[in-house]
Amino acid sequence: MIIARSPLRITLGGGGTDLPSYYEQFGGFLVSAAIDKYVYVTVLRPFTEGIFLKYSKLEHVERVDEVEHPIIREALRMMNLRTPQIELTTLADIPAGTGLGSSGSFTTALIKALYAHRRRLLHSSEVARLACEIEIDRLREPVGKQDQYIAAYGGVTCFDFNPDGSVHARPLGISIDTLYELEDHLLLFFTGFSRSAGTILQDQKSRSEQSDAGMIENLHYVKDLGYRSQQLLEQGRCAEFGELMHEHWEHKKRRSRGMSNPQIDEWYEYGRSHGAIGGKLVGAGGGGFLLFYAEERRRLRAAMVRAGLEEVRFRFDFEGTKVMLS
Repeated sequence: MIIARSPLRITLGGGGTDLPSYYEQFGGFLVSAAIDKYVYVTVLRPFTEGIFLKYSKLEHVERVDEVEHPIIREALRMMNLRTPQIELTTLADIPAGTGLGSSGSFTTALIKALYAHRRRLLHSSEVARLACEIEIDRLREPVGKQDQYIAAYGGVTCFDFNPDGSVHARPLGISIDTLYELEDHLLLFFTGFSRSAGTILQDQKSRSEQSDAGMIENLHYVKDLGYRSQQLLEQGRCAEFGELMHEHWEHKKRRSRGMSNPQIDEWYEYGRSHGAIGGKLVGAGGGGFLLFYAEERRRLRAAMVRAGLEEVRFRFDFEGTKVMLS
């Protein structure tokens, strides 16, 4: 049995500039952080022939082309299995559709597990590249490259997305003290809303491809916010980074009408009035998790409990996609 895991993520600045519709014209940049909440994939060879899949559904088929799950189907095609005799099971700490990059994490864990099953090693950059090939090139999903790359690499990482499609990754240059301060003061609360990122990202993709001036200007500004986030964190100015998160959220909301809703706006303002310096909705928008930077953590936690939101406590992950058992 092979067990692989990939971390989920939070974006610290520049989110949205990792979509091909933007970076192929202008280049993208963002700062992302892997967290210690994971997607797991197990692979084994059963005694009977066929493809056995266990996720939110059960599948038992004879041929790869019969697999319903699109990512698993394309990953198996990529492996070019001549006589499929394989069993795949997936588990996750956090449900899909909550803005923490679960699809990219699942795809990277799946690739890592399948290649380990075939006794083939992959570098983090290759795991991420293949995951992007499946989701973006083969399945034509309107997603960016952040989720696959931060899952594969782990850590608190800066990514440059170049117009030629290449990606350059480097660790955010922060001190250990700043790292602990960031972990201690970032708080994550589940809104209760789950959604697919596809609709919101499809709108961004279409408007970027049509050179919509408002969308392009917004993404230029958000990319600049990514660079400013990097600078503030590397200088240890975490409280100012918290203020920048609020500015980021205000610009992010203008990108799409589906980015927020009255209930999320109410919770956000409630958090801001009870100890949060700044915050934003993590992911494409429309639901998922509210991420706050708060120096008055106990006050904010008490307020969010009163509002009915559940906190998910986390630390950063520095291992990325890895094989845990082989």
